[in-house]
Amino acid sequence: MDEVTVRVRDLAKRFGEVHAVQGVSFEVHAGECFGLLGPNGAGKSTTLKMLTTLLPRDGGTIEIAGVPLTGDVTRVRARIGYVPQMLSVDGSLTGYENLLIFAKLYGLRRGERERRIADILELVGLGEAADRLVKTYSGGMIRKLEIGQAILHQPRVLFLDEPTVGLDPVARKGVWEHIERLQQEQNMTILLTTHYMEEAESLCTRIAIMSRGRIAAVGTPAELRAQMGNPDASMDDVFAHFAGSFEHEEGGMKHVFRSRRTARRMG
Repeated sequence: MDEVTVRVRDLAKRFGEVHAVQGVSFEVHAGECFGLLGPNGAGKSTTLKMLTTLLPRDGGTIEIAGVPLTGDVTRVRARIGYVPQMLSVDGSLTGYENLLIFAKLYGLRRGERERRIADILELVGLGEAADRLVKTYSGGMIRKLEIGQAILHQPRVLFLDEPTVGLDPVARKGVWEHIERLQQEQNMTILLTTHYMEEAESLCTRIAIMSRGRIAAVGTPAELRAQMGNPDASMDDVFAHFAGSFEHEEGGMKHVFRSRRTARRMG
């Protein structure tokens, strides 16, 4: 796990007078599952959007799979997969049809499209449900389909924005198992954001905790506990220690409405 697949240096983003991200630096190694945690408004979603080419940065550098993120984002986009928090599937189409659309968008040739779709359906365990309308899927099945869409083109890095938001405990565990399988069997580098401390500890090799637009701490769960001087601390205690309990202007009613709407649609 020596190869650095994601390298971020002094990343910065402002929205008017608000410094949403200030001098963020970290590295993610090949085959690693790296967690980006923080309270609402800490800057993690803004950071993720810059990493996935959805938002231009105001400062700093980003390198993904050896390719610097510059004005031409095409080469980086070919190397990443992204599963947003909001729904990215069409419920009026079947699982197969959703995958087919993404395969065409990725530019896969016909023969390769069919092979990759078949492989993905088997990988995410949706082979028997491929011809069903997605609106009949459970929340866990939808999330697995979205992950399948994101890895059709065999990206080097998979970005997951709160992958289990709104799911019940059984569905959440199923998604965890799928993420672990991707990491272990596909040697995929994964970067995820989450508000579930149990999820972070279960899935992530290392964790970065953001606070007020900066990295407050980074390390394995054991290293973070050691840094706060309490090897028996829960991850909730670790999070509270480094992130604090502040509310930022980016949080509030708008964020709560968006999160609850997502949870309803996923459930």
